[in-house]
Amino acid sequence: MPAPHRIIAEDVAAIAAQPLPWERFAGKTVLITGAAGFLPAYLVETLLHLNDSRALNCRVVGLVRNLERARARFAHHATRADLRLIQGDVAVAQIWPEPAKFVIHAASQASPQFYGPDPVGTMNANVLGTHHLLEQARAWKSEGFLFVSSGEVYGRVAADQVPTKETDYGYLEITDPRSCYAEGKRAAETLGMSHEKQFRTPFVVARPFHTYGPGMSLDDGRAHADLVRDVLRQQDLVLRSDGKAVRAFCYLADAVAGLFTVLLKGASGTAYNVGNPAGALSIRELADLLAGLGFGSPLKVSHAGQPAAGYLPSPIPVNVPDVTRLRALGWQPVWAPRDGFARTLASFRSS
Repeated sequence: MPAPHRIIAEDVAAIAAQPLPWERFAGKTVLITGAAGFLPAYLVETLLHLNDSRALNCRVVGLVRNLERARARFAHHATRADLRLIQGDVAVAQIWPEPAKFVIHAASQASPQFYGPDPVGTMNANVLGTHHLLEQARAWKSEGFLFVSSGEVYGRVAADQVPTKETDYGYLEITDPRSCYAEGKRAAETLGMSHEKQFRTPFVVARPFHTYGPGMSLDDGRAHADLVRDVLRQQDLVLRSDGKAVRAFCYLADAVAGLFTVLLKGASGTAYNVGNPAGALSIRELADLLAGLGFGSPLKVSHAGQPAAGYLPSPIPVNVPDVTRLRALGWQPVWAPRDGFARTLASFRSS
């Protein structure tokens, strides 16, 4: 049975060391949708680590679309009784093996490569998935419901709204299928807040911005993934845009610590940005940074000019969060882009 990667194990231990009220999970079931995905897999790993280090005795139920791939991702946990993986589509009502006291809805088609060919599926996972899970949480009288939303909900904000607060919203073209992801997240947030008000179902929202780290998909079409892949292949980094778009890059362990902070300490009926404003870089700046992290001599950066076939570029020029609200709960990002991306590259080189 393979052991967890050293860097992942270190990240998970660091998350579990955060001064959070972890005891709230003790003896309870936590349902995580999209459990084998990039962000939620670290949620699973952290809860299992807490069972080992703090004897929380919680159970993790993970809903996944591809059971074989999920079992491979968690192969080092194959014999554990506190992790149960089940296959299903969150957009369809499920028969759950047991009630969950905490629900984390993180299943979503987050990659822009899906927005062109499958905008309906992208929306359904957020809107219908959230509907089904909220109905279950209500029936189960769950203690906590975390919806993993996105910084894309803000759309094109004005220059004086950057960094962007949770109350700042800009233009989003609702008739453009590219908006399927952001509008799906917006609708799901409103649905959850409506349940919170009408039925008193605890509901909090985390809005992650651009997150990177070990296990990130290198073929999902996003610029930072493409650039990391180029470095790992030791080939020139190719920009498929003018490189001027600015994104705030947050290391995975920092983001997951933020998600747990929102779930365990956030006020019900409230949304929280999860991102690292200090990690704000233009895509060109990120390419230059990554080019210097390659093996041996620095790699070159070139321009392809056009996005990959089928990729629908984001219309948002700048996407940087104000995280004052989350910092007030005691959360603080640790990893700067240079160190975080170096750590990410190291995780792939030795995997």
